Amino acid sequence: MGNSILRTSQPLQTIANASGTPDWISIDEAVAEWAPCGLVIGIPLTLDGLEQSITPHARGFMKALRKRYKITTYAADERFSSMQAQQELQKMRARGQRGKTRKPDVDKLAAALILERWFTEQSFE
Repeated sequence: MGNSILRTSQPLQTIANASGTPDWISIDEAVAEWAPCGLVIGIPLTLDGLEQSITPHARGFMKALRKRYKITTYAADERFSSMQAQQELQKMRARGQRGKTRKPDVDKLAAALILERWFTEQSFE
């Protein structure tokens, strides 16, 4: 979840994706609760900026979100977001601000970092 005026974000929750099928009920609930004006989807790319084998799945998810919620969707480069999230969580742990890090923790923070990066790349009127 983020604020385009302040260009900040905060991690909320991870939502399961079982065998390529998102947990639509959880997504429905989140969209109803937060009423977003847009959805930013992380697109996995190679180091060179090329598409990976999973990239079409992310684009398909983006299209499904747009169709289901009638909300504008935006693609965002997600390169290095998990690595950056892991580094941030390690720093927090070293300062005693958190305990053991799990994958959902990394995923949540990575999503927030993707959104903040996307905000910095946009020019809002």
